[in-house]
Amino acid sequence: MRPVIRPLLALLLVSVAPPLLAQSSPSVLPSASAPPAQPSGEIATDEAVNDDAKVAQRIRTIFAEIPALQPVTVRVSAGVVTLTGTVADQAAIDQAASIAGRLSGVVTVQNRLDRNLQVERNLSPAVSGVTDRIVGLWRALPLIGVALLVAVMVGFAGYALAGRKRLWARVAPNPFLAELIETAIRFVFVVGGIVLALEILGATALLGAVLGGAGVIGIALGFAVRDSIDNYVSSLMLSVRQPFRANDSVRIDNHEGTVVRLTSRATILITGDGNHLRIPNSTVFKAVILNFTANPQRKFTFDYPLAQDADPCHARGVGLDVLRKLDFVLAKPEPGAELVDIAGATQVLRFGAWVDQQHSDFGKARTNAMEAVRHALREGGFPAALPGSRVRLERKDEDARSPAAPAPGAASVSASADVAPESHITQMAERERAGKKDGQDLLDTSRPVE
Repeated sequence: MRPVIRPLLALLLVSVAPPLLAQSSPSVLPSASAPPAQPSGEIATDEAVNDDAKVAQRIRTIFAEIPALQPVTVRVSAGVVTLTGTVADQAAIDQAASIAGRLSGVVTVQNRLDRNLQVERNLSPAVSGVTDRIVGLWRALPLIGVALLVAVMVGFAGYALAGRKRLWARVAPNPFLAELIETAIRFVFVVGGIVLALEILGATALLGAVLGGAGVIGIALGFAVRDSIDNYVSSLMLSVRQPFRANDSVRIDNHEGTVVRLTSRATILITGDGNHLRIPNSTVFKAVILNFTANPQRKFTFDYPLAQDADPCHARGVGLDVLRKLDFVLAKPEPGAELVDIAGATQVLRFGAWVDQQHSDFGKARTNAMEAVRHALREGGFPAALPGSRVRLERKDEDARSPAAPAPGAASVSASADVAPESHITQMAERERAGKKDGQDLLDTSRPVE
């Protein structure tokens, strides 16, 4: 059997040894059928070249569809686009760079385009644009005429409606408010006509710009003329409230006079010395108004100083008796007197009485009453005491005159003294009002006084 076993072992070794050697040392025995490895950069370079060509072709195709960009030369390398050539204007240069920069695969754009500065090349488009606009305007003339006709008709309708003064005079409480309504109607119709005309022309965008600008201008003007607006609103409020009447004697803050009329800008007064006084209505509306004529009955007062040793009750009775006898002093309310001060070297009696201003002038009545009371008190032994200390020398002679005796030539005041109201200022106000030099009077006698 030994000769048979040996050949079998040799055959087994030959079949098993090569696979074992290949598994144990593959680096030593490389496979003959494996292809050699190649660098990876060669394939990527081929793809980049193809992408640049595609990007350049895409840009040229787009530029070919735009007449202004047809002269542009395009070159692409590694995603960098270079634009060269000459175009018509700066807008075409910016447009070319914008189109090239939005394509996929573009890293950056080098814009080396130049503007064509030839006179003919730049003048022709401008002339052509002006010509096109003139032609378009000529073609739109019928539509523009229709729009203008509509705007004029709407505006005339507003003026016709605002011109019905009798209607607005019945609706509004005074002429000033009626005039304000008329102005508002005219404004609304005119603006409405303009808006309708722009709608017909299809220029509503222009209307928005105009209204926006007008709003800004209106705000600026509002700050600039806020005093005038304040005066205008005050005139409106005064015309509605009617705080006084024509010929009323009033005091507005420190200004006193007779009312002539109320205009849309100022209140006109005539002062006691005949001067013409204009007070802005914004001042009148905010001021304290004292109306002396609203109530015909008015009370006057005056003080009379007595000596410290005088009897104030007796002196009070003497003065009141005199006031009651005066024809211009009202019996109801009755005259009165009170002791208001006893400090110092004198005592002070304050007399008061009422007069009817429709029949008596206030200043005249007060003056005559003061003189009558002073004369009666002096005759009754109560001369007016001077303030401060006094030194009195008395004589014991029998023919010495009593301090209470009236001075020589002293005359008593008649109970029926002339105190008729002063009519000169009233006549001046009536002449002034009849002339209407300052516009329409907003005072309305048919409306109640505030």
